[in-house]
Amino acid sequence: MRGKRERSAVNATALSFVVVAAVIHAGWNLAAKRIRRGGARFVWAYYSLSAILLVPVMAISLAVEPQRPQWTWLFAAVVTAVFHVTYGVVLQRGYAVGDLSVVYPVARGTGPLISVLAAVVLLGERPGILGLVGAFLVIAGVLVIGTGRAPAHVGAAERVARRKGLLYGLLTGLTIAAYTLWDAHSVTGLGVPPIVYFGTGAIVQSLLMAPYALKDREEVAWLWREHKREVVIVGVFSPVAYLLVLYALQIAPVSLVAPARELSIVLGGIAAWLVLGEANAVRRLAGSVVVLAGIAAIAMA
Repeated sequence: MRGKRERSAVNATALSFVVVAAVIHAGWNLAAKRIRRGGARFVWAYYSLSAILLVPVMAISLAVEPQRPQWTWLFAAVVTAVFHVTYGVVLQRGYAVGDLSVVYPVARGTGPLISVLAAVVLLGERPGILGLVGAFLVIAGVLVIGTGRAPAHVGAAERVARRKGLLYGLLTGLTIAAYTLWDAHSVTGLGVPPIVYFGTGAIVQSLLMAPYALKDREEVAWLWREHKREVVIVGVFSPVAYLLVLYALQIAPVSLVAPARELSIVLGGIAAWLVLGEANAVRRLAGSVVVLAGIAAIAMA
């Protein structure tokens, strides 16, 4: 009985981290959606800002970390950097051609679906019936929000844009599943401290993209001049959101953490409706209720 209570308390703590991360995540994606030009360079700009901000935090973490740095930490960070660069570029391309209310929920739904299946099949995790029901409800709600027949008055160009948005959402979801599973392995199996892991990853991400980004310095200067606020919002809040997720992964199974992150779908969908004026509000809100039911089921698992 005591072990069950302790496990429930740990899961509740992890869930609180993930819920806060979801709120932050929806906010920075709303900012990223506003960028219509220079997508890959925008990704490099906010990765670079994140790296600059994380260097002193990472230095302090290394100073107080009881373990000595290991080469496996660097290897883990390089792998996650490749996944995150792919994720950032594909996501930004999706926002350039599709609606937030299509790309975001499809991406966030595909990721945990693959993550949960892989965690059960490959990692041997057993989230329990209620947890699996919650994961199913989250994913079903995401699909309700992000899919559905387009209205008759929508033109051919809009329909093509919607299909492109769905495609990029699916591709983004694959990258999310890849880095979620790898990051879970890195902070648990390899024991890499989250701040060191994420900070090193951000530095590698910036270095990987620098040759392309700096080929057109005028474009970078324009991007900073016109979209400084968006670069700062994403550069600051993206690491905060994901560090919360990494800490949650240290104390709870990935099959619980990955689906619970999808609370951001509800917030992103509402923001797309109220802030960006995107359509299909009734279906989006219905899907949000299903997602919330899934979150509740996961919390009780």
